[in-house]
Formats: sequence, structure tokens, C-alpha cells
Amino acid sequence: MRIAMAQIDTIVGDFEGNVGKVLETLEAARRSGAELVVFPELTLCGYPPLDLLERRSFLRANHEALERLRPGVRGIAAVVGLATRSSDGDARPARNSAAFIADGRVVGMGHKTLLPTYDVFDEERYFVPADSEFLVSYRGTRFGITICEDLWNDRTYWPMRRYSLDPVERLVDRGVDVILNLAASPFHSGKPRLREQMASATARRHGLPVFICNLVGGNDELVFDGSSMAVSPDGRLLCRAGAFREDLVWADVLTGEASCVGGRVEPAPTEGAADILEALELGLRDYVVKCGFDRVVLGLSGGIDSALTAAVAARALGPDSVLGVALPSRYSSRSSLEDAATLAQNLGIEYRTISIDPLFQCGLDTLKPVFGDRPMDVTEENLQARFRGIVLMALSNKFGYLLLTTGNKSEYAVGYATLYGDMCGGLGVIADLPKMLVYEVAREVNRQAKRAIIPGAILAKAPSAELRPGQKDQDSLPPYEVLDGILRAHVEESRTLEEIVGRGYDRASVQLVLRLIERSEFKRRQAAPGIRVTTKAFGMGRRVPLANRFSETAPLVRETPGADRK
Repeated sequence: MRIAMAQIDTIVGDFEGNVGKVLETLEAARRSGAELVVFPELTLCGYPPLDLLERRSFLRANHEALERLRPGVRGIAAVVGLATRSSDGDARPARNSAAFIADGRVVGMGHKTLLPTYDVFDEERYFVPADSEFLVSYRGTRFGITICEDLWNDRTYWPMRRYSLDPVERLVDRGVDVILNLAASPFHSGKPRLREQMASATARRHGLPVFICNLVGGNDELVFDGSSMAVSPDGRLLCRAGAFREDLVWADVLTGEASCVGGRVEPAPTEGAADILEALELGLRDYVVKCGFDRVVLGLSGGIDSALTAAVAARALGPDSVLGVALPSRYSSRSSLEDAATLAQNLGIEYRTISIDPLFQCGLDTLKPVFGDRPMDVTEENLQARFRGIVLMALSNKFGYLLLTTGNKSEYAVGYATLYGDMCGGLGVIADLPKMLVYEVAREVNRQAKRAIIPGAILAKAPSAELRPGQKDQDSLPPYEVLDGILRAHVEESRTLEEIVGRGYDRASVQLVLRLIERSEFKRRQAAPGIRVTTKAFGMGRRVPLANRFSETAPLVRETPGADRK
């Protein structure tokens, strides 16, 4: 039997569009000779639907979409994900379900068993778990059907397991021939390799072929890389779909001979800067399109962060869809303006210069009667950032452009960002990239272009907000290579102060960084959503109370007002 995996890019709540995409893909699968097509998790409603699942009208729309789809599934079978209403009396509203459709009718319906509640997941909030395994016999083959997390609990692969139950093990005990998995497995760097290793180990353990059809596309903060695959009973890769794009791949399963024949094998996603760049492009493009925008605007400072953000936007949307705006003040250097102009020219994007100095001076004059003779400090620095935000938001409002923020993860971690200033915007393209990773991805842009799209001067200059004469980020922060190492240990690995110091970091620097992370939570709560590419991003996967007095740090060795721009 030829089994195809259709990794499609769905839109949450677009039932008509999602059903249309399934029907179109089924036709392509028929032409390829496929007899069964597997689609991703929650195909019909999109993933993740979040609190939309609490609306009965949304669940009813899932059922109606299934009814529209069903007559179109003839001469071929399909396994499609959807949300279904739970039984009366259940406290949770829905089930995460899969429908097996053949000959115009639903021949079986099963549900997800393992409901993740860690990191970006909160499925127990909405779904009732399955109380039995989902097994369907079709054309002489017994299929065990699982949904995403159901495949991620093999006791021989994971040293520590989140659940006592293994749905795959139970299906194997019931004598299935093939394991199918409908997935919406979000991307982070290294995730595609982990997913493949896990699938291979599961196939070898049970001596069965394993098919994973993974969602592709961006939905809010999450990016799904696709990379759907089938592995043979001995763990060999039979086929793999492309990464970060819609694709249809297949493999033949000959259950009578306990063997498989592979189809097309796309290259594995590369780890590091290259796959992160692809993830950012997909996440930005889908966010813009799915939210109904056609152009974006951003401030170009002549620094590395805005340069990379602009480069990603130009690659994802096309240069004609990007407006870059230089917003100089009296502290902006000539070289920064020249670098911003060169970048815009290299990218081929529209470029404008709007000085904020008249606004800044007006602000100083207006506040002077109140401020009196108090010396200039972070207040005046923030005024400049906020006037830049006013101008960019005005452009966004007037022309209907989506404003992109340009802050990176290191800055958001320690509060080196201004509320209602450089934090203004609808999407943080590089919000999950630590500063040193920003440089890596920027160099990858140039490497792929085979020329210096991002000028060498931008890559070489010392980072600065240019909000006062001679200002440099490292005047008030540890070197970024040190800061990023501490940040990775604490935020992504949940290491304590003592554990981080044990890695060789200076205690005072660790105390400083951890304290700044604690103090800046209120800012991050108000930040635009950021595209997730690491194992732990600020945002929906990290929940810290704003009003709390727990701290791992001793009193700070030194105060750093410049690093805590409010």
C-alpha cells in the first residue's frame, strides 16, 4: 500500500480554506498512486486553536467541515485531524481527534491520549484524553493511529518519561501493522533531528514502520517545520518531506512481506543558523499573510538587529513589501545612517529618513518646567526611543503596515528595551535570538547571498543604542558572549545561580544578569509576540508571575541604570 503524508500549512479557524487544501492535496495524492493520505494534527481547524475550543460554535464548525470533506474522499482514504466535542458532563470542552475517511464515509474516529502541558503546550486545559487506542483495518492492513505526543513516550528511548502510559506500546500489543502519527510538532533548533531519531528508535523497537505527518507553517509565535517522514521496521529512513514548506511524500508498505519501499528523501534541515533563518522567514511570512497584512515597516538604526530583521523581511515577503525608516536624533552617528542606507540599497527595500530631533527637543522643552535642573539620565534616552515608536506607529496606522520590532533575546532578557518605544510593534522577528546568534544568522544571510547584503561595517561595529554621546551596550552589560551563556543556562536550561557560577562564570556577572532578568518580567509581558526558535523562548512557553518576591540573587554588587531602560 502506498501511504502519502501531506504536510500542509493550515490557518486557525479557516475551515473553508483548510478543507479546500485537503481536497486539492488528495487529488495530487491520487495522481501519485497513493491509497491512503495522512494529514497533520487538527487539520480542519488549524493548530493551536487555544481558547477557541471553548466555543461550541467553533467545535460545530469542525463537524461541519468534516461533513463537507467526507464526500470528496473517494477512491482514496484519508486520516484527518480535527477537534470534536467531548461528551456531556465532561469539564473540558473537546477532544483532539483523528477521522479515518474512506469511500465518502467516516469509518473510524479516535482521539489523542497524551495531552502535553509543558512549555508551549496546554492541552489538558481543553481536551479529554482518549480512553482507548485507535485502530483501523483497511485493505488488509491494520493501522494504529496516534496523534503527536502519543508517539513521544517510548520507555526505551526517553531516560525520563512524562507519562506512565505508552499508546504505541498498547497498539502494538493489539497487533497493528503500521503506526501512523498526525503531528503538530513545533520547531526549535535541533528538533527535526530529535524527531527523526525518536521515530527510528520506536520503529526498531517494535519492528513496525512509523509514519509521521507533521504540520508546516507559522502560527503566532510557533513555527512548524514539516519534515514529515516514514521509517522502516529496522529504523531506516524511507522518505522525508521538505522542511519549512508544504510537501507531499509517500512510501510503499508491503505488510505481507514485512518490508517497505521508500519514496523521495529530502535533505535533513541543517542545524544552526541556516535552519533558524528559514524558520524566521516562514514565521514572519505566515504571520503577515494570516493576519491580513501585505507590507511591513521597521526602524533602521544602522545596527545589527534591525539589519537582520530587515533582511529576513525582504527574503520572506519580497523587497517591495518592506519599508525601512531611519529615525536619527542628535546622538546618531553619520556612519550609522550611512550603514542603514547601504543596507536598504542592498536589500532593494523602500527607505526613508525622518529625524526625531524636533520631537525630542519639543519634549525636552515641554518637560523642562517640571524637570527643572535635574541632570539628563535614562529618562531622556527613553524619550528618544518613544518618539521613534510614535513615528513608526503613525506610519503603521496611516498606511496599514505591520510594524516589526527589532529587539533580540539578550536585550529582552535584561530589560535593555524601552516600553512604548523600540518595543512598539506587532511581531518580534528576532525576539528569540540571543545577540551572538543574531550575528551568526546575519552572516548566514551574506553567505547564502554570496555577497555582503548586511554590510561588514554593521557586523563589525560595537552594539549601541546611540541614545547618549559615546554610548555602548557593554558600558552597562557583560560582554554578549558572557551574557548569552548565562542567559542560555538560566532561561533555557533552568540552571541556578550556583550551577551557572560552577561553569566558570564570574559570580557578580551572574548575579547581575539574573537580577536584571527578574526585574524585566513586566516588560516582556507587554512585548510583541516573538518567533520561537530555541528550546525556551520568552512568551507563551515561559510563565513567571509579575508580583513575586522570590529571587536567586544576593544584593547586586553594582547598579546598572543604563541596562534597565524603562
